[in-house]
Amino acid sequence: MTAHIPYGYRIEDGKAVVDEVQAEQVRTFFKEYISGKALMVAAEMVGLKLFHGSAGRMLRNTHYLGDEYYPAIIDQELFDKAEEERQSRASQLGRVRELKVKETPAAPLHFTMGKQIQEFDNPFKQAEYAYSLIESEVETNGGN
Repeated sequence: MTAHIPYGYRIEDGKAVVDEVQAEQVRTFFKEYISGKALMVAAEMVGLKLFHGSAGRMLRNTHYLGDEYYPAIIDQELFDKAEEERQSRASQLGRVRELKVKETPAAPLHFTMGKQIQEFDNPFKQAEYAYSLIESEVETNGGN
């Protein structure tokens, strides 16, 4: 089983190293995208044959900044500019979705229980019966 190695790197002696030819393509791809080129146009200009989703993920790949395993290919400034451009384009195209806040239903604050008139030998049946007698109400007038 082989793990996916981001474009721009290769493995030598068990360590990720920068493939300078590919790394230059990555850097140029970021710069072309920032300059205003469409995602796929920028990728094709630098010789990357990618699907749209793969090209977008490449712009968001933080491994290119360098981490404990991958050496840096681009700097934070270039990464941030690409992300800012990506967000700006998504906003212009109406592709930014606000997360909807789930409304939490009001918890019952007042409980009433009907009169218990049956008794069961089986404690589970008795509990089931007792729970069936609970009626709950939500107080909506400020707790009065």
